Amino acid sequence: MTVVIGTSGWQYRDWRGRFYPPTLAQRLWLEHHAEHFATVESNNAFYRLPERQTFERWRERTPPDYRWAVKASRFLTHLKRLREPAEPVARLMDRVAGLGDRLDAVLLQLPPTLRCDVDLLNECLGQFPAGTRVAVEPRHESWWTDEVRGLLERYGAALCWADRAEQPITPLWRTAEWGYLRLHTGRDGWDYRPETLHAWAQRLGETYGADDVLVYFNNDPGGAATRDAVTFAGAVRAAGARTRGCRRRTRPAARPGRPRRRRGRPRSRVRGRRGPRRRPRRADRRPAPARPSRPGCRPAASRCSRPARRARTR
Repeated sequence: MTVVIGTSGWQYRDWRGRFYPPTLAQRLWLEHHAEHFATVESNNAFYRLPERQTFERWRERTPPDYRWAVKASRFLTHLKRLREPAEPVARLMDRVAGLGDRLDAVLLQLPPTLRCDVDLLNECLGQFPAGTRVAVEPRHESWWTDEVRGLLERYGAALCWADRAEQPITPLWRTAEWGYLRLHTGRDGWDYRPETLHAWAQRLGETYGADDVLVYFNNDPGGAATRDAVTFAGAVRAAGARTRGCRRRTRPAARPGRPRRRRGRPRSRVRGRRGPRRRPRRADRRPAPARPSRPGCRPAASRCSRPARRARTR
């Protein structure tokens, strides 16, 4: 089994100083993410589907072995609620074609209020081109039926396993020759406990054997996803499976608390110089030195030494 580990997205401001170096420009965050992980789940496409040129630029900026999963637009899943899927699916596949062979899977996350409708899901899955790997994440308990499981198996679509508060919230069905796992949040906070991640590594090994599994951490606040991905990679290797991603260890989280103030005058942007000094008060200023008079010139008389002019009288 090969487990490909990544995060759900990469553009999070609170990752600066925790995962991204403080001085790294935001336009270089994708390259930095690709240095540490082998895949990413583009969940910003769920809120606003990027243009094809954007996907093409992302492909050019990442290594050849960097893989992408794209979350389908909410226009298809939440607004249309899987109705009339032909046009939204065609537009989605036309845009993500900019990734070329880097596209690994498409995620359909259904709204939690959408009850089971096998006909709608059947029509939607039928719109995807042959060979497209689609993962489906239902979030209403009415979907857990044998009919839905058989439909996913017929299309080769993977049921997205999901974890919330360190508990599985979906059945652990295997419906395709590959797997998809999303981890949303820990039990006592955003971070997962190591024993929970080791348990998930054991489940994947027992279910998928030698097949590939995509794993994405969606607990992005505070950089928890990057830390848990590193821990999970170690758990997968300890279980005897191969892993791709987590090529370097990420930076530890910053300690909570107020930042320390710098003492002394603030440094200017020029190295080796400090900021401007405080201008002294008038009483503390030194008197300006008298200018030397030029030779041959008579010094000007002060106002008080000049003779008073007589007032003109008629």
